[in-house]
Amino acid sequence: MSDAATALACLDLTDLSDDCTAGDVAALCAKATTPHGAVAAVCVWPRFVKHARAALPRDVAVATVVNFPYGADRVAPVVAETEQALADGADEIDLVLPYRAFAEGRADVAAKMLDAVRVATGPKLMKVILETGMLHEPGVIRRAADLAVAEGADFLKTSTGKVATGATPEAARVMLDAIAASGARVGLKVSGGVRTLEDAETYLALAREAMGADWPRPRTFRIGASALLTALLAALDGAAAPNPAEGY
Repeated sequence: MSDAATALACLDLTDLSDDCTAGDVAALCAKATTPHGAVAAVCVWPRFVKHARAALPRDVAVATVVNFPYGADRVAPVVAETEQALADGADEIDLVLPYRAFAEGRADVAAKMLDAVRVATGPKLMKVILETGMLHEPGVIRRAADLAVAEGADFLKTSTGKVATGATPEAARVMLDAIAASGARVGLKVSGGVRTLEDAETYLALAREAMGADWPRPRTFRIGASALLTALLAALDGAAAPNPAEGY
């Protein structure tokens, strides 16, 4: 399978724009199944989960975000948001770690949030967004990754796409090291600024180097993006790559 085909199968097709509408979500869902196969999931704001679930085939998951994008400390509202999203049909919950609290040394606050949302999520996938661009130091990112794994994360995710620094190879490498060291069945999701096939290939190569040639698959590897889909389809169609567009 080509890198473009692998990236397509592992894509979380995303619209988390501030002005997103139900019409935008309908258009996004219409793109989820392509002549080259379906994406792994469509990721939307919680208020659009019902719209997305109704518009998508069952083999495309609905992902949504909670505690997004600021990574607040209060647990109860985030648990309520999670429970509502699941009731509306969400299959996957992308939770923002309380990264400011964690960076300030209040790991107990972050752990409490992770534990509560893990319980609320039950068998559904919980992806923990570390917001690595705000944690900065590799050692801090590694400690955040270790905490998320210990608290039952199904995926570690780099970024919200809402701060200046999104996914970086350096952060992804630290997260992959944490996953490998844990021995747990935890995946990696890169998001924030992944727009070209070359971007996707960078992260696929890192994942294969750390975890093995067959590791990048939807259960263990995701790319959260919007603009990337156009580039992947162009590559699979043998067309010229489009100019990278702004997007998640």
